[in-house]
Amino acid sequence: MRRFLRENGLSLAFGVGFLLALLGQAIAGHADFNNRLVSDGMAPIGIGAYLTSSDFAVDVTENWQSEYLQFFLYVFVTVWLLQRGSPESKELDRAGPESDRDQLVGAYAPGSAPRWARVGGWRQALYSRSLGLVMGALFLLSWLAQSVAGTAAYNEEQLRDLQAPVTWAQYVASADFWNRTLQNWQSELLAVASMVVLSIYLRQRGSPESKPVGAAHTATGVEG
Repeated sequence: MRRFLRENGLSLAFGVGFLLALLGQAIAGHADFNNRLVSDGMAPIGIGAYLTSSDFAVDVTENWQSEYLQFFLYVFVTVWLLQRGSPESKELDRAGPESDRDQLVGAYAPGSAPRWARVGGWRQALYSRSLGLVMGALFLLSWLAQSVAGTAAYNEEQLRDLQAPVTWAQYVASADFWNRTLQNWQSELLAVASMVVLSIYLRQRGSPESKPVGAAHTATGVEG
């Protein structure tokens, strides 16, 4: 057990942190939702009803889709785009998908390589891009979930205000949907840009996201 915890500490720590944050969001969101219901002259609901509500679903999924968009873009654009001096960038002469030798595929794959890395054709091509494709699919699915839950939540507010509900297509074209979406996108893009630039000049000793403390500011693609 101790070895398992040591070898999987990163994923376990973030997994537990995610569950605790989700629990905290559920408790705080439930209280806030009931406060709004009471202020509108309606009866509060239980935590179970809130967790299955469109209001909770849209709050969760709108954050998920922006996170998966961040990683989808980052995985893909760093194949071609470089940043001099950043450990988040590849070395300046390695832009592009690189050679089979560099990527250890096909004839250059070692015995421990994944099976689809050793074969050619569509399986190797698919596996070679699987991380970005899955991140992109998760982004689209969570964005779709956000739009569906958002439509339901928006229509609940419309009905409480004695206004006509809208269709899914109308909601996706609405200011409410794009306000929710873009405020998350801009924060994710800002965070990534900050990490790329600040890691050129600043260090975190022992972190793989940082260059070695003594590395030159111009060192690119070097991790500590």
